[in-house]
Amino acid sequence: MYTSLKEECYEANMQLPKLGLVLFTFGNVSAVDRDRAVFAIKPSGVPYEKLTVDDIVICDYEGKVVEGQLRPSSDTKTHALLYKTWNTIGGIAHTHSTHAVAWAQAGMDIPIFGTTHADHTHQDIPCAPALTDEMIQGDYEHETGHQIFNCFAEKGLVNTEMEMVLLQNHGPFTWGKSAEKAVYNSAVLEELARMAYLTLQINPNTPRIKDTLRLKHYERKHGKNAYYGQGC
Repeated sequence: MYTSLKEECYEANMQLPKLGLVLFTFGNVSAVDRDRAVFAIKPSGVPYEKLTVDDIVICDYEGKVVEGQLRPSSDTKTHALLYKTWNTIGGIAHTHSTHAVAWAQAGMDIPIFGTTHADHTHQDIPCAPALTDEMIQGDYEHETGHQIFNCFAEKGLVNTEMEMVLLQNHGPFTWGKSAEKAVYNSAVLEELARMAYLTLQINPNTPRIKDTLRLKHYERKHGKNAYYGQGC
């Protein structure tokens, strides 16, 4: 019944180890079907080398299993809330990639130092604060989603312009118009985190990229008069 959705989710998940974004059973990717109000997600704790299309679990926007024999990812409620609230996204990825997690553990936004960063988003990549004790002891995965929303509201961010976030002491979540794009954003985020780390090692006083160059690179790829690439 959900074969194509499961296949999309499976293929996206299999990109995580290929791109060096996960170890062992770390991380997960989901893909949504807006017409049927369900999403497909990796099952919890299944090694990537053993994962099959049939293992993929289908859930509704409350995180309840609709189809599948295995327990879905422990992050399912976070994915569910993001899909339910942000109806423009088509896929979500969560990893524990090394450099992105390092910034998350430090509780720091990733500064925008250069044009590689500006090609993908025109602001610092935000790090949402650690959850409160009440949030952790309550519905933890659901509250994780709320903490992302709180961070975006506080910083005035738009989820279609900033498709990535760090969670303090935890790690990165990314999203996009498809599961494939969410994985792409995870790989980009890890590289931007690595570049920013190395930049500060070379010069701890490196200033952020100047506004004219920052906006030029973002707008030539994403603005109304974008001219990067071959178009559609």
